[in-house]
Amino acid sequence: MDVPVIDLTRYLEIADKLSTEPAELSGQLEELGPWLGDLCKEVSRILRETGALVVKDPRCSAEDNDRFIDMMEKYFERPPEFKRMQERPQLHYQVGVTPEGVEVPRSLVDKEMQEKLESMPKEFQPSTPRGPDPKWRYMWRVGPRPLDTRFKELNSEPVIPEGFPEWKETMDSWGHKMISAIEAVAEMAAIGFGLSKDAFTSLMKQGPHLLAPTGSDLRCYGQEGTVFAGYHYDLNFLTIHGRSRFPGLNIWLRNGQKVEVKVPLGCLLIQTGKQIEWLTAGDCIAGLHEVVVTKRTIDAIKLASEQQRSLWRVSSTLFAHIASDAVLRPLGHFAEFPLASKYPPICAGEFVEQELAVINLKGSKGRS
Repeated sequence: MDVPVIDLTRYLEIADKLSTEPAELSGQLEELGPWLGDLCKEVSRILRETGALVVKDPRCSAEDNDRFIDMMEKYFERPPEFKRMQERPQLHYQVGVTPEGVEVPRSLVDKEMQEKLESMPKEFQPSTPRGPDPKWRYMWRVGPRPLDTRFKELNSEPVIPEGFPEWKETMDSWGHKMISAIEAVAEMAAIGFGLSKDAFTSLMKQGPHLLAPTGSDLRCYGQEGTVFAGYHYDLNFLTIHGRSRFPGLNIWLRNGQKVEVKVPLGCLLIQTGKQIEWLTAGDCIAGLHEVVVTKRTIDAIKLASEQQRSLWRVSSTLFAHIASDAVLRPLGHFAEFPLASKYPPICAGEFVEQELAVINLKGSKGRS
Protein backbone atom coordinates (compact mmCIF):
# COMPACT_ATOMS: atom_id res chain seq x y z
CA MET A 1 0.00 0.00 0.00
CA ASP A 2 1.51 3.30 -1.08
CA VAL A 3 -0.08 5.84 1.25
CA PRO A 4 0.38 9.63 1.11
CA VAL A 5 3.26 10.82 3.27
CA ILE A 6 2.43 13.65 5.68
CA ASP A 7 5.48 15.89 6.10
CA LEU A 8 5.43 17.36 9.63
CA THR A 9 8.10 20.00 8.92
CA ARG A 10 5.79 22.94 8.22
CA TYR A 11 3.56 22.17 11.22
CA LEU A 12 6.57 21.88 13.57
CA GLU A 13 7.77 25.33 12.53
CA ILE A 14 4.64 26.96 13.99
CA ALA A 15 3.39 24.38 16.53
CA ASP A 16 4.72 26.18 19.62
CA LYS A 17 2.92 29.39 18.60
CA LEU A 18 -0.50 27.75 18.37
CA SER A 19 -2.88 28.34 21.27
CA THR A 20 -4.55 25.55 23.24
CA GLU A 21 -7.65 27.76 23.61
CA PRO A 22 -10.17 26.79 20.87
CA ALA A 23 -11.37 30.36 20.17
CA GLU A 24 -7.86 31.76 19.92
CA LEU A 25 -6.72 28.76 17.85
CA SER A 26 -9.58 29.35 15.41
CA GLY A 27 -8.33 32.89 14.82
CA GLN A 28 -4.78 31.67 14.31
CA LEU A 29 -5.92 29.13 11.74
CA GLU A 30 -7.60 31.92 9.78
CA GLU A 31 -4.48 34.11 9.94
CA LEU A 32 -2.19 31.34 8.76
CA GLY A 33 -4.35 30.53 5.76
CA PRO A 34 -6.07 27.28 4.74
CA TRP A 35 -2.97 25.08 4.55
CA LEU A 36 -2.81 24.30 8.28
CA GLY A 37 -6.49 23.51 8.75
CA ASP A 38 -6.47 21.42 5.56
CA LEU A 39 -3.36 19.50 6.68
CA CYS A 40 -4.81 18.75 10.12
CA LYS A 41 -8.10 17.63 8.58
CA GLU A 42 -6.16 15.35 6.25
CA VAL A 43 -4.37 13.77 9.22
CA SER A 44 -7.65 13.14 11.07
CA ARG A 45 -9.32 11.85 7.88
CA ILE A 46 -6.55 9.33 7.18
CA LEU A 47 -6.57 8.08 10.78
CA ARG A 48 -10.35 7.74 10.65
CA GLU A 49 -10.53 5.96 7.30
CA THR A 50 -7.41 3.79 7.35
CA GLY A 51 -6.16 3.57 10.94
CA ALA A 52 -2.64 4.11 9.57
CA LEU A 53 -0.61 7.20 8.72
CA VAL A 54 2.88 7.57 7.22
CA VAL A 55 4.77 10.69 8.33
CA LYS A 56 8.09 12.35 7.66
CA ASP A 57 9.55 14.01 10.76
CA PRO A 58 12.80 15.95 10.23
CA ARG A 59 13.80 15.10 13.82
CA CYS A 60 13.68 11.33 13.10
CA SER A 61 16.22 10.34 10.46
CA ALA A 62 16.85 7.04 8.71
CA GLU A 63 20.27 7.05 10.41
CA ASP A 64 18.58 7.23 13.83
CA ASN A 65 16.42 4.24 12.93
CA ASP A 66 19.42 2.27 11.60
CA ARG A 67 21.45 2.91 14.75
CA PHE A 68 18.59 1.58 16.87
CA ILE A 69 17.98 -1.49 14.68
CA ASP A 70 21.73 -2.30 14.58
CA MET A 71 21.80 -2.49 18.39
CA MET A 72 18.61 -4.53 18.64
CA GLU A 73 19.86 -7.01 16.02
CA LYS A 74 22.97 -7.57 18.17
CA TYR A 75 20.79 -8.06 21.24
CA PHE A 76 18.33 -10.51 19.67
CA GLU A 77 21.24 -12.51 18.21
CA ARG A 78 22.46 -13.26 21.75
CA PRO A 79 21.64 -16.76 23.12
CA PRO A 80 18.18 -17.34 24.65
CA GLU A 81 19.67 -17.96 28.10
CA PHE A 82 21.28 -14.50 28.03
CA LYS A 83 18.08 -12.78 26.94
CA ARG A 84 16.00 -14.54 29.58
CA MET A 85 18.05 -12.77 32.24
CA GLN A 86 16.05 -9.64 31.30
CA GLU A 87 12.68 -11.43 31.60
CA ARG A 88 10.21 -10.01 34.18
CA PRO A 89 7.03 -12.15 34.11
CA GLN A 90 6.09 -10.95 37.60
CA LEU A 91 5.62 -7.48 36.04
CA HIS A 92 3.41 -8.89 33.27
CA TYR A 93 6.35 -8.54 30.84
CA GLN A 94 5.76 -4.78 30.82
CA VAL A 95 9.53 -4.18 31.15
CA GLY A 96 12.47 -6.24 29.91
CA VAL A 97 12.28 -9.07 27.41
CA THR A 98 9.36 -11.26 26.40
CA PRO A 99 10.55 -14.59 24.93
CA GLU A 100 9.05 -16.08 21.80
CA GLY A 101 5.96 -18.19 22.46
CA VAL A 102 4.51 -15.90 25.16
CA GLU A 103 2.47 -13.24 23.36
CA VAL A 104 -0.89 -14.60 22.26
CA PRO A 105 -2.62 -13.19 19.15
CA ARG A 106 -5.94 -11.69 20.13
CA SER A 107 -7.60 -13.49 17.23
CA LEU A 108 -6.93 -16.79 19.05
CA VAL A 109 -8.77 -15.81 22.24
CA ASP A 110 -11.37 -13.19 21.24
CA LYS A 111 -14.61 -14.90 20.14
CA GLU A 112 -16.12 -11.69 18.77
CA MET A 113 -13.04 -11.19 16.61
CA GLN A 114 -13.16 -14.81 15.44
CA GLU A 115 -16.76 -14.40 14.31
CA LYS A 116 -15.78 -11.26 12.40
CA LEU A 117 -12.95 -13.13 10.67
CA GLU A 118 -15.26 -15.88 9.48
CA SER A 119 -17.55 -13.34 7.82
CA MET A 120 -14.70 -11.71 5.85
CA PRO A 121 -14.22 -12.38 2.13
CA LYS A 122 -11.49 -15.01 1.72
CA GLU A 123 -9.06 -12.59 0.05
CA PHE A 124 -9.21 -10.23 3.05
CA GLN A 125 -8.96 -12.83 5.81
CA PRO A 126 -5.80 -12.74 7.96
CA SER A 127 -3.34 -15.58 8.19
CA THR A 128 -4.24 -18.13 10.85
CA PRO A 129 -1.68 -18.36 13.67
CA ARG A 130 -0.94 -21.84 15.02
CA GLY A 131 -0.28 -20.63 18.55
CA PRO A 132 1.56 -17.87 20.44
CA ASP A 133 3.68 -15.49 18.37
CA PRO A 134 7.20 -16.84 17.55
CA LYS A 135 8.81 -13.45 18.21
CA TRP A 136 10.79 -11.88 21.03
CA ARG A 137 10.03 -8.38 22.30
CA TYR A 138 11.83 -5.88 24.52
CA MET A 139 9.86 -3.37 26.58
CA TRP A 140 11.57 -0.09 27.50
CA ARG A 141 9.81 2.76 29.29
CA VAL A 142 10.31 6.19 27.71
CA GLY A 143 9.68 9.50 29.45
CA PRO A 144 8.97 10.48 33.07
CA ARG A 145 6.92 8.23 35.31
CA PRO A 146 4.29 9.56 37.75
CA LEU A 147 5.47 9.84 41.35
CA ASP A 148 2.11 8.64 42.63
CA THR A 149 0.06 6.09 40.69
CA ARG A 150 -2.43 3.30 41.31
CA PHE A 151 -0.75 1.22 38.56
CA LYS A 152 2.82 0.59 39.68
CA GLU A 153 3.26 -2.54 37.49
CA LEU A 154 2.56 -0.41 34.42
CA ASN A 155 5.21 2.12 35.48
CA SER A 156 8.11 -0.11 36.60
CA GLU A 157 11.83 0.67 36.38
CA PRO A 158 13.58 -0.32 33.12
CA VAL A 159 15.84 -3.36 32.66
CA ILE A 160 19.29 -2.93 31.06
CA PRO A 161 21.15 -5.97 29.64
CA GLU A 162 24.84 -6.36 30.42
CA GLY A 163 27.35 -5.78 27.64
CA PHE A 164 25.46 -2.94 25.95
CA PRO A 165 26.95 0.31 27.30
CA GLU A 166 25.08 2.30 24.63
CA TRP A 167 21.71 0.76 25.56
CA LYS A 168 20.07 3.48 27.65
CA GLU A 169 21.19 6.39 25.47
CA THR A 170 20.14 4.65 22.25
CA MET A 171 16.76 3.53 23.61
CA ASP A 172 15.96 6.90 25.19
CA SER A 173 17.09 8.91 22.17
CA TRP A 174 15.06 6.97 19.60
CA GLY A 175 12.12 6.63 21.98
CA HIS A 176 11.93 10.36 22.72
CA LYS A 177 12.16 11.22 19.03
CA MET A 178 9.28 8.89 18.16
CA ILE A 179 7.16 10.22 21.03
CA SER A 180 7.78 13.74 19.73
CA ALA A 181 6.46 12.64 16.32
CA ILE A 182 3.40 11.07 17.98
CA GLU A 183 2.73 14.27 19.94
CA ALA A 184 2.84 16.37 16.76
CA VAL A 185 0.41 14.00 15.01
CA ALA A 186 -1.83 13.93 18.11
CA GLU A 187 -2.01 17.74 18.07
CA MET A 188 -2.76 17.83 14.35
CA ALA A 189 -5.40 15.13 14.67
CA ALA A 190 -7.05 16.97 17.57
CA ILE A 191 -7.22 20.17 15.50
CA GLY A 192 -8.57 18.20 12.55
CA PHE A 193 -11.24 16.63 14.75
CA GLY A 194 -12.33 20.05 15.98
CA LEU A 195 -10.89 19.63 19.49
CA SER A 196 -8.38 21.82 21.33
CA LYS A 197 -4.77 21.38 20.21
CA ASP A 198 -3.80 19.62 23.47
CA ALA A 199 -6.95 17.50 23.83
CA PHE A 200 -4.91 14.30 23.40
CA THR A 201 -1.40 15.37 24.42
CA SER A 202 -2.54 16.69 27.81
CA LEU A 203 -3.76 13.16 28.61
CA MET A 204 -0.47 11.61 27.44
CA LYS A 205 1.72 13.39 30.01
CA GLN A 206 3.60 10.85 32.16
CA GLY A 207 1.90 8.03 30.28
CA PRO A 208 3.52 4.56 30.40
CA HIS A 209 4.96 4.91 26.89
CA LEU A 210 6.81 1.81 25.74
CA LEU A 211 9.54 1.45 23.17
CA ALA A 212 8.83 -2.17 22.32
CA PRO A 213 10.96 -3.54 19.47
CA THR A 214 10.25 -7.07 18.33
CA GLY A 215 12.82 -9.57 17.12
CA SER A 216 11.88 -12.43 14.79
CA ASP A 217 14.47 -15.05 13.81
CA LEU A 218 14.15 -15.47 10.05
CA ARG A 219 16.69 -18.31 10.06
CA CYS A 220 14.28 -20.41 12.11
CA TYR A 221 10.96 -18.92 11.04
CA GLY A 222 11.61 -17.59 7.53
CA GLN A 223 9.10 -19.78 5.70
CA GLU A 224 6.41 -18.00 3.68
CA GLY A 225 3.16 -17.79 5.64
CA THR A 226 4.77 -17.84 9.10
CA VAL A 227 2.82 -15.51 11.40
CA PHE A 228 5.04 -13.40 13.64
CA ALA A 229 2.23 -11.23 15.01
CA GLY A 230 -1.26 -12.63 14.63
CA TYR A 231 -4.22 -10.44 13.65
CA HIS A 232 -4.83 -7.95 16.48
CA TYR A 233 -5.32 -4.34 17.47
CA ASP A 234 -3.15 -2.33 19.87
CA LEU A 235 -4.65 -1.39 23.24
CA ASN A 236 -2.74 1.92 23.58
CA PHE A 237 -3.38 5.40 22.11
CA LEU A 238 -1.18 5.51 19.01
CA THR A 239 1.57 3.13 17.86
CA ILE A 240 4.57 4.30 15.83
CA HIS A 241 7.14 2.27 13.91
CA GLY A 242 10.39 3.06 12.18
CA ARG A 243 10.96 1.27 8.87
CA SER A 244 11.81 -2.42 9.24
CA ARG A 245 14.52 -4.04 7.10
CA PHE A 246 12.14 -6.90 6.28
CA PRO A 247 8.58 -6.29 5.02
CA GLY A 248 5.51 -8.25 6.11
CA LEU A 249 3.08 -5.85 7.82
CA ASN A 250 -0.53 -6.12 6.67
CA ILE A 251 -3.23 -3.72 7.85
CA TRP A 252 -7.00 -3.65 7.44
CA LEU A 253 -8.72 -0.46 6.32
CA ARG A 254 -12.00 0.60 7.87
CA ASN A 255 -13.84 -0.82 4.85
CA GLY A 256 -12.37 -4.26 5.61
CA GLN A 257 -9.80 -4.28 2.82
CA LYS A 258 -6.47 -5.97 3.61
CA VAL A 259 -3.34 -4.19 2.34
CA GLU A 260 0.42 -4.68 2.72
CA VAL A 261 2.11 -1.52 3.99
CA LYS A 262 5.26 -0.13 2.40
CA VAL A 263 6.98 2.52 4.52
CA PRO A 264 9.34 4.79 2.52
CA LEU A 265 12.93 5.23 3.68
CA GLY A 266 13.22 7.84 6.44
CA CYS A 267 9.51 7.75 7.25
CA LEU A 268 7.48 6.51 10.22
CA LEU A 269 4.25 4.54 10.34
CA ILE A 270 1.59 5.51 12.89
CA GLN A 271 -1.38 3.26 13.74
CA THR A 272 -4.50 3.93 15.79
CA GLY A 273 -4.97 2.05 19.07
CA LYS A 274 -7.96 1.31 21.27
CA GLN A 275 -7.50 4.38 23.48
CA ILE A 276 -8.01 6.85 20.62
CA GLU A 277 -11.10 4.85 19.65
CA TRP A 278 -12.38 5.42 23.20
CA LEU A 279 -11.62 9.15 23.13
CA THR A 280 -13.39 9.63 19.78
CA ALA A 281 -16.39 7.40 20.54
CA GLY A 282 -15.51 5.11 17.66
CA ASP A 283 -15.02 7.84 15.05
CA CYS A 284 -11.46 6.48 14.89
CA ILE A 285 -11.26 2.74 15.43
CA ALA A 286 -8.27 0.73 16.57
CA GLY A 287 -6.39 -0.42 13.49
CA LEU A 288 -6.16 -4.17 12.92
CA HIS A 289 -2.92 -5.63 11.63
CA GLU A 290 -0.63 -8.67 11.43
CA VAL A 291 3.02 -9.42 10.57
CA VAL A 292 3.54 -12.38 8.24
CA VAL A 293 6.39 -13.75 6.13
CA THR A 294 5.42 -12.82 2.56
CA LYS A 295 7.08 -13.21 -0.84
CA ARG A 296 8.60 -9.74 -0.34
CA THR A 297 9.98 -10.92 3.03
CA ILE A 298 11.57 -13.94 1.33
CA ASP A 299 13.20 -11.66 -1.25
CA ALA A 300 14.59 -9.47 1.56
CA ILE A 301 15.91 -12.58 3.38
CA LYS A 302 17.78 -13.70 0.23
CA LEU A 303 19.33 -10.26 -0.21
CA ALA A 304 20.35 -10.03 3.46
CA SER A 305 21.91 -13.51 3.26
CA GLU A 306 23.91 -12.52 0.17
CA GLN A 307 25.12 -9.37 1.94
CA GLN A 308 25.84 -11.32 5.15
CA ARG A 309 23.53 -9.09 7.20
CA SER A 310 21.50 -10.09 10.25
CA LEU A 311 18.48 -12.29 9.63
CA TRP A 312 16.59 -11.00 12.66
CA ARG A 313 13.55 -8.95 11.67
CA VAL A 314 13.47 -6.00 14.08
CA SER A 315 10.50 -3.65 14.36
CA SER A 316 11.26 -0.34 16.10
CA THR A 317 7.80 -0.12 17.63
CA LEU A 318 6.71 2.40 20.26
CA PHE A 319 3.37 2.29 22.08
CA ALA A 320 2.22 5.77 23.17
CA HIS A 321 -0.27 5.64 26.03
CA ILE A 322 -2.73 7.83 27.83
CA ALA A 323 -1.48 8.32 31.43
CA SER A 324 -2.49 5.40 33.65
CA ASP A 325 -4.42 7.54 36.15
CA ALA A 326 -6.21 9.63 33.50
CA VAL A 327 -9.80 8.82 32.57
CA LEU A 328 -10.72 7.55 29.12
CA ARG A 329 -14.02 9.00 27.87
CA PRO A 330 -15.27 10.51 24.59
CA LEU A 331 -13.91 14.06 24.30
CA GLY A 332 -15.77 17.24 23.35
CA HIS A 333 -18.42 16.77 20.66
CA PHE A 334 -17.61 13.05 20.47
CA ALA A 335 -19.58 12.66 23.73
CA GLU A 336 -22.71 13.37 21.66
CA PHE A 337 -21.98 10.65 19.08
CA PRO A 338 -24.52 7.78 18.79
CA LEU A 339 -21.96 5.18 19.93
CA ALA A 340 -20.65 7.21 22.89
CA SER A 341 -22.46 4.97 25.38
CA LYS A 342 -20.24 2.07 24.23
CA TYR A 343 -17.28 3.97 25.68
CA PRO A 344 -18.08 4.68 29.35
CA PRO A 345 -15.54 6.50 31.55
CA ILE A 346 -12.75 4.23 32.74
CA CYS A 347 -9.31 4.85 34.21
CA ALA A 348 -6.71 4.22 31.48
CA GLY A 349 -4.64 1.95 33.72
CA GLU A 350 -7.70 -0.16 34.56
CA PHE A 351 -8.56 -0.36 30.86
CA VAL A 352 -5.03 -1.57 30.05
CA GLU A 353 -5.16 -4.24 32.76
CA GLN A 354 -8.50 -5.50 31.44
CA GLU A 355 -7.15 -5.70 27.91
CA LEU A 356 -3.99 -7.50 29.02
CA ALA A 357 -6.04 -10.07 30.91
CA VAL A 358 -7.87 -11.08 27.70
CA ILE A 359 -4.64 -12.32 26.09
CA ASN A 360 -3.52 -14.09 29.28
CA LEU A 361 -1.08 -17.00 28.92
CA LYS A 362 0.36 -19.17 31.72
CA GLY A 363 -0.62 -16.61 34.35
CA SER A 364 1.20 -13.75 32.63
CA LYS A 365 -0.56 -10.79 31.09
CA GLY A 366 0.71 -10.30 27.54
CA ARG A 367 0.20 -6.92 25.85
CA SER A 368 -1.01 -5.14 22.76
